[in-house]
Amino acid sequence: MKEQSAQVRWEQHTQRPLLTLAVLFAVAYAVPIVDTSAGRSLTAVCTGVEWVVWGVFAVDYLMRLSLSPDRRGFVRQYWMDLCAVILPLIQPLRLLRLVSTLLLVGQRARMASQIRVTTYVAGAVVGLLMFGSLAVLSVERDAPNGNIRTLGDAVWWSFTTMTTVGYGDHAPTTGLGRVIAVGLMLSGIALLGVVTANIAAWFIERFEKDDVEERRQTEAIQALTEEVRALRAEVAALRKTSVGN
Repeated sequence: MKEQSAQVRWEQHTQRPLLTLAVLFAVAYAVPIVDTSAGRSLTAVCTGVEWVVWGVFAVDYLMRLSLSPDRRGFVRQYWMDLCAVILPLIQPLRLLRLVSTLLLVGQRARMASQIRVTTYVAGAVVGLLMFGSLAVLSVERDAPNGNIRTLGDAVWWSFTTMTTVGYGDHAPTTGLGRVIAVGLMLSGIALLGVVTANIAAWFIERFEKDDVEERRQTEAIQALTEEVRALRAEVAALRKTSVGN
C-alpha cells in the first residue's frame, strides 16, 4: 500500500477538530444577533471566538501549504482557500469572517472522502439558511425602512430566496442585505444543480449496472448455448461411431 503523504495525514487528523471549531464559530456568530440584550463583554467574547476560529483555519491552510510537495500547484488548486484566508484582513467586518469561514469549512469538508455528496449538500443548505438568516437579520433589523425584524422573518426570507421563490413579503433594503440576497440566490441555484446532477448520476449508475448485468446474463446464455451445441455434436458423433460398428 502506498504511504500517505504528510499533507493527507494532516488533513485527516484535523478534519473533525476543524468542523467542531466551525460549530463553535456558528454559535459565537449567532449569539449576539439572536440575543439582542447581550452585553459588550459577551459580544467581545463572541467576536474573539470568531477571530480565533478563523485564525485556526488560516494556520491550517499554511500547514497544508508547507506540507504540500508542490506549493505552487497547491495554491492554484486551493485558490479559494487563499481568498478566504486573506478576505477578513482586508476589512475587519463580521460578515467577511462569516464568508471566509464558510468557504474554508466547505473546502475542508469536500476533502473528506467519507462525506458523500448528499450529506455535503444537506449540510450546505442548512448552513446557508442559518447563516444567511443571521447575516441579513444583523444588517436589516435596524434599517429605517427594513421589514426583516425578527429571526422568523429572516429564516422565511432566506428559505424563499434560496429556492428562488421570492414571495416579496420580506426583502432587504440595505446594500449589504441585497449582496447577501444575491449570494443566497446564486448558492441556491448552485445547490439545486448539484442535487439534480447527483440524482441524474444515480439513475445513470443504476442503468449502467442493469446493462452490465444484462450483458453478463446474455454472455452466460450464449456460452451455455455453445456448450449444448458441442455436446449435441459429440452425441451425434458417438451415435455414428456406434452404428458403424
